[in-house]
Amino acid sequence: MPEVLKAPLAVEFPFTRSLGPVQSAFLTGLRERVVLGVRTVDGRTLVPPVEYDPVTAEEIRDLVAVAATGTVTTWAWNHEPRRGQPLDTPFAWVLVRLDGADTALLHALDAPGPDAVRTGMRVRIRWAEERSGAITDIACFEPYDGDDTEVTVHAGEFEEPVTGIVAPARLDYTYSPGRAQSAYIHALADRRTVGERCPSCRKVYVPPRGACPTCGVATSEQVEVGPRGTVTTFCIVNIKAKNLDIEVPYVYAHIALDGADLALHGRIGGIPYDQVRMGLRVEAVWTEGARYPDHYRPTGEPDAEYDAYKELL
Repeated sequence: MPEVLKAPLAVEFPFTRSLGPVQSAFLTGLRERVVLGVRTVDGRTLVPPVEYDPVTAEEIRDLVAVAATGTVTTWAWNHEPRRGQPLDTPFAWVLVRLDGADTALLHALDAPGPDAVRTGMRVRIRWAEERSGAITDIACFEPYDGDDTEVTVHAGEFEEPVTGIVAPARLDYTYSPGRAQSAYIHALADRRTVGERCPSCRKVYVPPRGACPTCGVATSEQVEVGPRGTVTTFCIVNIKAKNLDIEVPYVYAHIALDGADLALHGRIGGIPYDQVRMGLRVEAVWTEGARYPDHYRPTGEPDAEYDAYKELL
């Protein structure tokens, strides 16, 4: 049996958002080493602040400053910090109710070990040396034995307020395509396209998933399909993707390879984008050393009749 493949993958994108007056004041305050919350109609102070009362749903704008000291309400020890986390050595995730606040703020606590952390311990903010108006302006919390619980009055007005943030989102994981798709990928390395036939409905699925999506039964019989196929439907791409060296516009299509009962997708080349059409007969084009087709090009055959591929739309 061919080796089952696996590879590290990362899904990453920057999330850009604008800030309303409350979040703008909160993040700008962090830049100035001031922690702001909002006061609700019933007198509670919420930190981090929200724009609408979680009980009444009324809009709230009454900003109030709280102290940089507080109390740990609960915690969990992080033995192995991951990329992008506040500290690169083991630390505790803590919920801290800052003095003057009625809710808790989640952040990191720099402590020598889990035995040094407890619910009810006193902590204070350790500010980042360089601050830009982000939650990372709080470098972390640190244990604190002092009595300073000063709460200052602040209107929440600053020069050059922060009006937007870019929050990077990233997910790192190890992906394994499983037995069926590993065999499919190994075959592509030999410039062959292999699917699997369902023992019940006899349909051939490419790429294979190891089970028939219609019948739900396991598949194992391999069937080589292609190398030619038919464009069943397509779209014209007009926006250039980052790190993709393809000039726009170009065509991305669903292609039903001969002998397959499921269309796969691929880029169409070798023809002007405005001449691609449903029923166009195409074949794979490989580049030197590639493990999959670079694109599909017209074969020069007459277009397939609609009835030949309508079930694959």
